[in-house]
Amino acid sequence: MPIITSALAGLAFVGCAISSVTQPPTAQPRRRETVINGKRVKTIDIHAHCIVPAAAALINHPLEAPGLLMTDTSTRIAAMDAQGIDVEALSINPYWYRAERDVAAQLIKTQNEALVEFCTASPDRFVAFATASLQHPDLAAEQVEHAVKKLGFRGVGVAGSVAGEELANPRFHPFWAKCEELGVLVFMHPLGTRELEPSGRLAGNGLLTNTIGNPLETTIALSHLIFEGTLDRFPGLKICAAHGGGFLASYANRSDAVMRTFPDRVGPFPKKNPTAYLKDGQLYFDTIVFTPEALRHLIAETGPGQIMLGTDYPFPWTSTEVDLILNTPGLTDDQRVAMLGGTAAKLLGIAS
Repeated sequence: MPIITSALAGLAFVGCAISSVTQPPTAQPRRRETVINGKRVKTIDIHAHCIVPAAAALINHPLEAPGLLMTDTSTRIAAMDAQGIDVEALSINPYWYRAERDVAAQLIKTQNEALVEFCTASPDRFVAFATASLQHPDLAAEQVEHAVKKLGFRGVGVAGSVAGEELANPRFHPFWAKCEELGVLVFMHPLGTRELEPSGRLAGNGLLTNTIGNPLETTIALSHLIFEGTLDRFPGLKICAAHGGGFLASYANRSDAVMRTFPDRVGPFPKKNPTAYLKDGQLYFDTIVFTPEALRHLIAETGPGQIMLGTDYPFPWTSTEVDLILNTPGLTDDQRVAMLGGTAAKLLGIAS
């Protein structure tokens, strides 16, 4: 990415600290390298969080979790080295979808330029997903075009809904058309099913607003994109859904069955069975499903070519996603290489 010369307030990486093995004061932690069949493999983390404080301050948005202002990359790179992550694809969970147009435009400009500057400082370790103000779809399309053509971004991030509106709403078609035209990967990260929270259904123990609410929103968003025809209208779209795509892959055959059981409640879309969209190269999924059996099932429903390594850094949901891929039985060396970084490298234009 090109260097942006304007002075920026910096980038904060939010969440709980990742513990590491204590080293003697003079010792440098060893960088973990992944080798398959004698060949060094580049690992790419498709799901890694950050926030730009200067952008958040424009709408008085809190940093959401205890964070560390990054004046250098040492803390994050040390964690990556310990986990065996060579490259992180940074993304920001959208918090600006209710901002007015002028404020949203300034926020996105500040945010994208900060991401570019940070990635340019360590281009072998970081890439980023651009941000866009989807509540203003025409502006969002312009922002994506500028981000890709002028700033060098390789993808764009979105939430699972836009201030209560579904991503499949026709008013977002200009945004999807621009993403398809530019050939960028779209990383979808949920914000939870906030419409359920006032009812109290997700209250109580277990942080259900996140534990259930986040994957549920992804499931709803993907289902609408399938059933409302968005994926049919824009066949060149490529979307990576966080957290293994939510619950969709675990019960997608019911979506096929509803087309037979209640055909009068389905048409005119989708043009094929919903399960087909999980395998045809439009939808991709990260590995945040926690166990080898869960990953095996996700692969069985989608195919190994649709899966990319994700850690959710710095939130400690998982321990070592590299080991999850290495320890899942039944995979070929080529399939492991693709999931560890090969597929992400192709979609994000990273040299492998």
